[in-house]
Amino acid sequence: MIKRIVEVSNPSYLHLKHKQLLIDQDHELVAQIPIEDIGALVLEHSAISITQPLIIECQKHHVAIIFCDEKHLPYSTILPIAEGNTLHQKILKQQINISEPIRKRLWKQVIIQKINNQADTLKKFNKPHARLDKLATEVKSGDSTNCEGLAAQYYWKALFGANFIRDQNADGINAILNYGYSIIRAMVARNICAAGLHPAIGLFHHNQYNALCLADDLMEPLRPWVDNIAYKLYQANSNITITIESKTPFLNLISHNVRYEKKQMPMMVSMHYLMANLKRNFTKECSTLTYPILQV
Repeated sequence: MIKRIVEVSNPSYLHLKHKQLLIDQDHELVAQIPIEDIGALVLEHSAISITQPLIIECQKHHVAIIFCDEKHLPYSTILPIAEGNTLHQKILKQQINISEPIRKRLWKQVIIQKINNQADTLKKFNKPHARLDKLATEVKSGDSTNCEGLAAQYYWKALFGANFIRDQNADGINAILNYGYSIIRAMVARNICAAGLHPAIGLFHHNQYNALCLADDLMEPLRPWVDNIAYKLYQANSNITITIESKTPFLNLISHNVRYEKKQMPMMVSMHYLMANLKRNFTKECSTLTYPILQV
């Protein structure tokens, strides 16, 4: 089943009844959605109230609850502890105890896929991409020569122009990118938890204050998919800001068709296969991290 991203952007009272999310506005019921159909709940208004039973039921179904700040950007996420996964302790030990060579090999594969996806984005918009094609072949174990950084330096200028600076604190297209990345991050984190893995134990990212290091690692090759959408919006309006209309394509991204190995499926479903593949790498059952391919 394709999970939905439910966005609430008006003053609302969110509560639970018969395992369904009920949304009340001005003392009237405006929406009723089965919890099992939801992948993420995005709360974008300061006057939203949510009950504790609803939060618990959402966590039982691995629903990521995302709180946005005054700029409408995702600021924090509630995710479940993998209580429902009976192999959680075993899986966690495998994740913690992977060897450094395996960790570096996996990170190399993540970066190769990211650079290849960046090159695909440039190709789609008829931008020069030979530099990225070459860099993707030069990535070493653990990306010891920082091909990721070299690719980024070229990629942003090639996509948005020579004067573009990627600034996480800037408005406009930078804020749009931040929003899209946050949605993907929450989706990846949700699936990490559902698989019994711990989102804080990363392959490369190791910030002690970051509870989603593994999500930040695994989402890297998915970022160009967000860039793809953002650039289309930028082409239509170079002064774009965050609005309901500009957010919608990113919320819909999880239902886009992708190809995972030889199967067609929604992007959200492919994340389940990615996590299963990652766990097989942890147990040395395979040595390749396989990512979905976006169907455009």
